[in-house]
Parts: sequence; structure tokens; C-alpha cells
Amino acid sequence: METSPRRPPARIMRHMGKVYERIDGRLRTFVEEQKIFFTATAPLDGDGTVNLSPKGLAGSFAVLDELTVAYLDFAGSNAETIAHLRENGRITLMWCAFTGPPNIVRVHGRGEPVFRDDPRFGALLKHFPGIDVDAHGLRAVIVVTAELIRDTCGFAVPFMDYREERTLHGDRFRREDDASLDRYFHKKEHIAGSIDGLPGLPLPLPPLGSP
Repeated sequence: METSPRRPPARIMRHMGKVYERIDGRLRTFVEEQKIFFTATAPLDGDGTVNLSPKGLAGSFAVLDELTVAYLDFAGSNAETIAHLRENGRITLMWCAFTGPPNIVRVHGRGEPVFRDDPRFGALLKHFPGIDVDAHGLRAVIVVTAELIRDTCGFAVPFMDYREERTLHGDRFRREDDASLDRYFHKKEHIAGSIDGLPGLPLPLPPLGSP
């Protein structure tokens, strides 16, 4: 005699995702409290290289208003996110709960790299008072306007404990001034241009504090 498969417990059957109109309240608190988030971008070319990057460094992320967030883009060995945003603006940001109740939050939207010589640059930096931008080779502020904000269950994300910030990035780039940082960027293959040949970080690098 056939028997019906057992139904999962009712608590697993509940709605596992929600769409939000704005980034506020508990949602804002959640994204601001996470120690790491991830960014995903891609070129328009269907054969182009999809990019996924982890973002950390305490104090480098800020909620500007209910539909706008921003993070600091620091020195590194490539500029894929910048290149993709310059071409098409599409970006997804994702946060995971590694402690406490399970949760995943995604912000899908349009991003723009605001460079050092942009008149808006200085005002945007005021949203990041807790970080020494001179120590990390700041290249741009990435501003993201949300078009879709949603969460999902995160039931399969493991528990992981935060220990401390790494000091390696600051130790590496603190010794650079604007001129030596520009030389560093010129030497790297995928900073002025992406892996797929899209324009990346504009060089020469304007001095910090321009215009």
C-alpha cells in the first residue's frame, strides 16, 4: 500500500523570501552589522567574464538613504567591478548571516564609480568617518541605487565566527603616495582595462582630494 511522503515541519513551509521597498529598520541594521558582503557584476557581452568580489574592511560600507548605498573601492590587482559599471551599471550586492538567525539579503541595482576628481567625491567620503582612506589606496566610491531589495532564507549558510580585521591591506598600501600608487596601477594588467578589454580605472590617478 502506497503511503504519502511525510510533509516537512510547518516551520520549514513558511514563506522564505520577501521583497522590500526600502533599506531601513531591521534590514538596514542587518546589512550594516555584517563584516563582509559580496558584489557581482558582468559585461554586456554574453561571453564576457562575470565578476564576484568579497568586500570587507570595517567602516568601508554606508547606507546613504533608503534606496542608496555606497562602499569604498580600494587598491587591488584588478578593476573588473569598475569596468562593468562604466559599461552598463548593473550590480548585485549580497550579505549573509554567519551568526544569529539565518538570512541572505540582496540589493539589485545600478552602480556608479565616483572617482577622486569628481565634485561629489569629498561629500561622499564624509559617510565613512571610521576608516583611514589614506592607508588603503582609495580609488573610488561605488554608489549603488537599489532597484530590487529582497531577502531569502539562508538556511544552508554555515555558522562562522568573526575574529578580527586583517591588517595586510593597510600595511601594504599605507606606504604608497599618490604618485607611487599611480605607478603601481600602471604596472598591473587589469586595472586600466578589464579582463575583457573594457575601460577600467581611469589613469593617471588624480591626487586624493581632487579637484
